[in-house]
Amino acid sequence: MENEKASLAFSTLGHPGRLSVFRLLMRFTPKGARPTEIAQALGLKPNTLSHHLSDLTSAGLVRATRQGRSLLYAVNLDTTEGLIGYLAIDVGRARPDLLASLSATSKENPKMENKIWNVLFICSGNSARSLFAEALLRDLGKGKFNAFSAGTHPSTGPNPFALEVLKRNGHDTTELRSKDVKEYQQSDAPVMDFVFTVCDTSAAEECPPWPGQPITGHWGLPDPVKAQGTDAEKALTFAQTYGALRHRISTFVELPIASLDRLSLQSRVDEIGTEADEKA
Repeated sequence: MENEKASLAFSTLGHPGRLSVFRLLMRFTPKGARPTEIAQALGLKPNTLSHHLSDLTSAGLVRATRQGRSLLYAVNLDTTEGLIGYLAIDVGRARPDLLASLSATSKENPKMENKIWNVLFICSGNSARSLFAEALLRDLGKGKFNAFSAGTHPSTGPNPFALEVLKRNGHDTTELRSKDVKEYQQSDAPVMDFVFTVCDTSAAEECPPWPGQPITGHWGLPDPVKAQGTDAEKALTFAQTYGALRHRISTFVELPIASLDRLSLQSRVDEIGTEADEKA
């Protein structure tokens, strides 16, 4: 990356508001988010957000694509990669004492073949989507995964419609409960290998970096708890959400995780989150 482009990018990110927008969009990568979603998550006025997005786009850090009648903003990963590389390789002269903590995560571990992977699914209430994912991975994971779920603002308990869908599909629900994500941020909590957000609200939440630098992904789905209509119509919405997550997790458990490097694994996780959902 040229000095002028790097300087523009750094100066753009030097503003706290623009940096907050960029950090939020990174959590939505590779999907991106609509301005209304960004403004709501960060508590920004529309005109203020518009200025931030314009500056980030001009610096090449963010790109906008039209989706129907609205614009979707997403991080430009090529520019971001170039900026990080510029800081680490050019400015930092690729000093091993600066890069050791980053390169250590990409080393192959010969013992990975028999590893049991810890996976955490996060949504807002931990009453439906993330519980679906926890139960599905537990039962479809072929003994290769420890499945966990939590909520950024947990409900009092699992949604009855969600429990009914799980029971109807043969899952044991006796130990499922709504949990706060803080349970998994304690020093004695399991170290996660994967952390997935399954709703836009949880993706927008600011969380500290997870220990162990797990692979992260955003597999956002609409909240079935907000479904309107008769009980039959609500039940159908929950079943469709379950079906979409079952498709994603069935694909995930078939990944050759132990043999993939971090870049390839992140790419496969992103693909699962963006591919068309199979209907239940």
